[in-house]
Amino acid sequence: MRTTVCCTPGEPALERAEAEAIAARLKAVADPSRLLMLSMLAATDGDICVCDLADAIDVSQPTASHHAKVLVAAGLLEREQRGRWAYYRVVPGALDDLSAVLRAPARV
Repeated sequence: MRTTVCCTPGEPALERAEAEAIAARLKAVADPSRLLMLSMLAATDGDICVCDLADAIDVSQPTASHHAKVLVAAGLLEREQRGRWAYYRVVPGALDDLSAVLRAPARV
């Protein structure tokens, strides 16, 4: 059992609820295919059809749809149905929120 303190830690930069919400988003992007999809969508000003996402990341269309669904559930992508195909785009500000949390200094 430790009886001495080697240093005084600062306060976390996040509250518990914030940390849990951010962790859910990070968990969603912690898959290579989802990360590739998200980076493709972030690099465009518009949206991309799931069929094009599937081809670009070399997975089947159902697999691409599953990955997109996970990113939508995490609040990172928006989905729009156009006839037979689904189109996806990055939720405005969603990536800014993630990057800001990773750069935030600890509270002292």
